[in-house]
Amino acid sequence: MTDPGRAGPRPAPPLPVRTLPRGRAASAAGAAAAAAQMLAPFVLFTAGWALVVGVTRWPEDVLPSPFAVARAFGEVFAKGILVVYAGETIRRIVLAAVTGVAIGIAAGFVMGLHDWIAALLNPPLRFFQSLSGIAWLPLFLIWFGFSDKTIVVAVWYTLVFPVAFNTMLGVRTVPRLYRYAVLTLGGTWRQIVFQVLLPGAIPYIVGGVRLGIAYGWRALIAAEIVVGSGGLGYLIFKAETFHLTARIIAGMTAIGILWYLTDYFLLRPLEEATIERWGLVYR
Repeated sequence: MTDPGRAGPRPAPPLPVRTLPRGRAASAAGAAAAAAQMLAPFVLFTAGWALVVGVTRWPEDVLPSPFAVARAFGEVFAKGILVVYAGETIRRIVLAAVTGVAIGIAAGFVMGLHDWIAALLNPPLRFFQSLSGIAWLPLFLIWFGFSDKTIVVAVWYTLVFPVAFNTMLGVRTVPRLYRYAVLTLGGTWRQIVFQVLLPGAIPYIVGGVRLGIAYGWRALIAAEIVVGSGGLGYLIFKAETFHLTARIIAGMTAIGILWYLTDYFLLRPLEEATIERWGLVYR
């Protein structure tokens, strides 16, 4: 007989079920939805492209199919050609961006702080801004030859103007009362620049940097085609010599992918985070 006062054996606890935290699951779902939204237009475009090629049956050297382009893309990647040329393009845009952004920010601050300098420089800067870096390539070729210097100067020329004008606009949007308040409290101009004007102008500066690099990217590809010293622009131009249409489109695809990744994962988040950080957008 069993003791009625003694409890029976306890049932075994259920095995724990591993589930993703609610926040992590929501983040994963949001990332998947964003990726699907980003890729959907390209999938539809590729499907339409394949349909056009299948219906018209144009020759491969006129309009290759997406499969032929993918095959050409795989060939230049497997041979290391794409990696080398893409590396040259990235190196040039980084070099031009670093120097061009620094000069553009400095020029923008000078014009933003001194009205008479802005009034003096604004007309010629507007005039030269209308002349794209591509229009200067013949002169750059005479001055610097068929070299990297010509390509970098062309990109630098195209990139500086948006950064300078956006920086000037950002500096001017900071009320002058803030400068006078800092000076009244015993502050220095160094403190005004780095603790008042620069934080206030950062959203405009970042916007100008994004716009300038976009313009510079186009000038870079055009300069590589003309100068012919490596890079993705030279890759597609060299393929045209041998009527390798699939390789041309593969190179164009690489150019678009590189810029899209740079803008989507670097420049765009930087701009959004900067604008949100300095109180222009509330979420």
